[in-house]
Amino acid sequence: MGAARTVILDGGMGRELQRRGAPFRQPEWSALALSEAPQAVEAVHAAYIDSGANVITSNSYAVVPFHIGEARFAEEGQALAALAGELARHAVDASGKAVRVAGSLPPLFGSYRPDLFQAERVNELLSPLVQGLAPHVDLWLAETQSSIVEARAIHAGLPQDGKPFWLSFTLKDEGTDDVPRLRSGEPVTEAAEAAAQLGVQVLLFNCSQPEVIGAAIDAARHTFERLGAAIQIGAYANAFPPQPKEATANDGLDPLRDDLDPPGYLHWAADWQARGASHLGGCCGIGPEHIAVLAEQLNR
Repeated sequence: MGAARTVILDGGMGRELQRRGAPFRQPEWSALALSEAPQAVEAVHAAYIDSGANVITSNSYAVVPFHIGEARFAEEGQALAALAGELARHAVDASGKAVRVAGSLPPLFGSYRPDLFQAERVNELLSPLVQGLAPHVDLWLAETQSSIVEARAIHAGLPQDGKPFWLSFTLKDEGTDDVPRLRSGEPVTEAAEAAAQLGVQVLLFNCSQPEVIGAAIDAARHTFERLGAAIQIGAYANAFPPQPKEATANDGLDPLRDDLDPPGYLHWAADWQARGASHLGGCCGIGPEHIAVLAEQLNR
């Protein structure tokens, strides 16, 4: 019996929309195209499917007040989430391929900002996303999570619908004292223990520079081995330089690293695969051309 195939995830949405000339500005980020150019969102999904992605992620990441504002979220949040789910599902149906749709559940109060978490507002912001996405998605993906407390809160707000729960944390890019840490400062070991308690099917690390992901994969793998937990591990890095502690995800477009072209990114992904990661894709700045190389090379 051969080794299990690596599950290929998609790449970033916002940069790809911008590259294709779709409406794209701060602070709305990728949510702008949902209302102004939905066909462009579906075209990006189709490009990732064509590149070999086995899982695509709904374009619901920026459907939060942090990006679209409180008033618009209250009026349109659920409808925008539903449209994000519909566009992903339609791209899969049109492809005729057995591709799964992950429902993106973003940081509810701002990327990289665990300090902005408000427990009392989780249900208010999460419910419209879940209700909008639910008819269209195959699994739930809480992504770019900076702290364990928000990951627990999102899990608690999910319906008992039997769909797998995937959880992805973003990591400190620098100053981690040799211990891989979430942006909250919590060690990855503690995050992996929490994932096991929550019944997570896949634990991932995303929206961090590639250099910090390998140690996080190792820490998670060792934790799951110690706990006897059958949880798979994955990663999808971004192509940014290291993000400082005070960074937020709608400050502006960060420059992309020249060394993270498709062959350069494959170098990192192959290392993560060798460390035991079974689910690999890309985040901001990683496009269909990167995913095509991963799909071709990681399952040879």
